[in-house]
Amino acid sequence: MNIKQRTIKKEVSVSGVGLHTGQPVTLTFKPAPENHGYKFKRVDLTNSPIIDADVDNVTDTSRGTTITQHGASVSTVEHVLAGLVGIDVDNVLIELDGPETPIMDGSSILFIEALELAGFVEQDADREYYHIPHNIHYSEPDRKVEMVAMPLDDYRFTCMIDYNSPVLGSQHAAITTLSEFKKEIASCRTFCFLHELEMLLKHDLIKGGDLNNAIVVVDKEVNKEELKHLAKLFNRDDIDVAREGILNNIKLRYQNEPARHKLLDMIGDLALVGTPLRGHIMAARPGHAANVAFAKKIKAQIKREKNKKYLHIYNPNTPPVYDTVQIMNILPHRPPMLLIDKIIELSKTHVIGVKNATINEPFFVGHFPDSPVMPGVLQIEAMAQTGGILVLNTVPDPENYLTYLLKIENARFKEKVLPGDTIIFRCDLMSPIRRGIAQMKGVGMVGEKVVVEAELMALISKNEDKIA
Repeated sequence: MNIKQRTIKKEVSVSGVGLHTGQPVTLTFKPAPENHGYKFKRVDLTNSPIIDADVDNVTDTSRGTTITQHGASVSTVEHVLAGLVGIDVDNVLIELDGPETPIMDGSSILFIEALELAGFVEQDADREYYHIPHNIHYSEPDRKVEMVAMPLDDYRFTCMIDYNSPVLGSQHAAITTLSEFKKEIASCRTFCFLHELEMLLKHDLIKGGDLNNAIVVVDKEVNKEELKHLAKLFNRDDIDVAREGILNNIKLRYQNEPARHKLLDMIGDLALVGTPLRGHIMAARPGHAANVAFAKKIKAQIKREKNKKYLHIYNPNTPPVYDTVQIMNILPHRPPMLLIDKIIELSKTHVIGVKNATINEPFFVGHFPDSPVMPGVLQIEAMAQTGGILVLNTVPDPENYLTYLLKIENARFKEKVLPGDTIIFRCDLMSPIRRGIAQMKGVGMVGEKVVVEAELMALISKNEDKIA
């Protein structure tokens, strides 16, 4: 049975302070449509920029995970994202009026309680999992970090930490299925060592720390004067070292709470892959930097498989939906600037076009005539013309419209296109067409190789000269 995506029924807010900035911040979860995923919105900034929760947007992992897009950043996103993943919420807009999520009690549980208060609603679209197909490894030998994702028809985690600390020792934590997250992991708080706490205070960080939201591991000898100084900094009457080797500011919720929190961090950081996962994740000595690098490796594997999926579907000899003459009835381009020979598939959201790069193409005459190669800019133009067919298919009289290319992003040329090659272009709408503006993801393939890919933005506009 297919599992449906879900969002929350109504918006709900939580308030607190940022751990490092100390600034008051309100975070509001809002319902979001299908396939929206997780997005953060900085409502305190001009134009309220939106930041996608995407591993490609990570800009810092030093004291938590920070993501940046459109000139705006949000820090310490991992606890929020872990809470969303842990209770199977797929689509939500997360509004903030500051640069950092509220630390709350240092765990995910208060975010989960707020989301449960809002309630959940099932959506029509299916949740599309990525099933780990084979072992995916990541390691950092110098730091003794080892991570592996293995095939499993569930989401299972095993985590080991070892800081060479006589207080913590070697700790393990695990969940056999994601449904255990709320009970076993969500309430586990962040932790730091006393020497780290002193360094952070010295550099004017953790302004929002009040010893209610972190376990402080005492990893060195401390005297009463030092403890009095810490008590004064955090507005406490007194602070001492508990029997467990931690400051007695808070009691451990689990004997292995630090390992459980590292598992929580992993779940939050791996949410940045952008796709619900199915597999068994095992990690030794994970941290935010390693989690993010591992997430990038998994995302790259997903991307490779998506590209392969395109490659094995389309036969260039498929009878055309539009042949060259029919294309010229829609597009204003004419040889030598008409670069698409036929359209073999067309829907409301995607299009497949074919270009035969024959030796008598005029650009081969001047573009490395002794070693002819199709210019990359013309590959993009051919891709854009394919996308133009898709966009013009949305109006009843396409012959009266023109499409103008507004923007090209993330263009990559991966293989040479040579005389005799047949390029199959696929363009997919990245979002619904609004106000005549279309955003598309384009891929060009020769045989079983991706030769070009790019994201395109185009404007569809009436051809006033032709109508007149």
